[in-house]
Amino acid sequence: MDKTGSVILAAFVQGSYVAYGAVWRAAKLGAAVLLTATLVQAETVTVAALGDSLTAGYGLTQGDGFVPQLESWLAAQGVDVTVMNAGVSGDTTAGGLSRVAWTLTPDVDAMIVTLGGNDYLRGIDPAVSRANLDGILAAGQEAGVEMLLVGLSVGANYGLDYKQEFEGMYADLAVKYDIPLYADFAAGLRAAAGMQDGMSEFMQADGIHPNAEGVSVIVAAIGPTVRDLVTAAQ
Repeated sequence: MDKTGSVILAAFVQGSYVAYGAVWRAAKLGAAVLLTATLVQAETVTVAALGDSLTAGYGLTQGDGFVPQLESWLAAQGVDVTVMNAGVSGDTTAGGLSRVAWTLTPDVDAMIVTLGGNDYLRGIDPAVSRANLDGILAAGQEAGVEMLLVGLSVGANYGLDYKQEFEGMYADLAVKYDIPLYADFAAGLRAAAGMQDGMSEFMQADGIHPNAEGVSVIVAAIGPTVRDLVTAAQ
């Protein structure tokens, strides 16, 4: 082979090596991107459930409360999620506002807000409750987490105007922050009671807090909405 042929051959070999190296680097990059995408997709979503005794699981054994039952229901649906119990028995919307900042740790991806029951029991002005919930949702928005607001259907103990203003604050705030609203925490119980003789079999002796079976009914009803929340947070 003459000198010219040697140069051409060398150039060809070198070009092939460079091309092969480029292909290999591209393959490695593609594998890395695929692995990263897989890891991101498989990452567990953390949901903080900010609430009162209904969230905390008052009067129930460990595992029977709202948070553990909700997490189990979601897991049975194939949802990779951790539900964090941020419920405090007796808490009002003011209490929730005071602790929302430290509830929203960097690992929290979404938040369920279930507060207001104790405000109603104490006859707190709905305007005050609304302002507190507004502050909680503003904190969630600032933290960049997905949110679900859970409302309550209440009696007319304080008059019809109070009832309408109280229930209406949830719908108004959901619109303001463009977040989903689950209008009544006890919707599942009310539906089940409509087919039976009242709610007594789903309630603890105090007539206020659901028993383990009652929580199961509540979770089955709200579960699909929370599943959508998790999907949005992924």
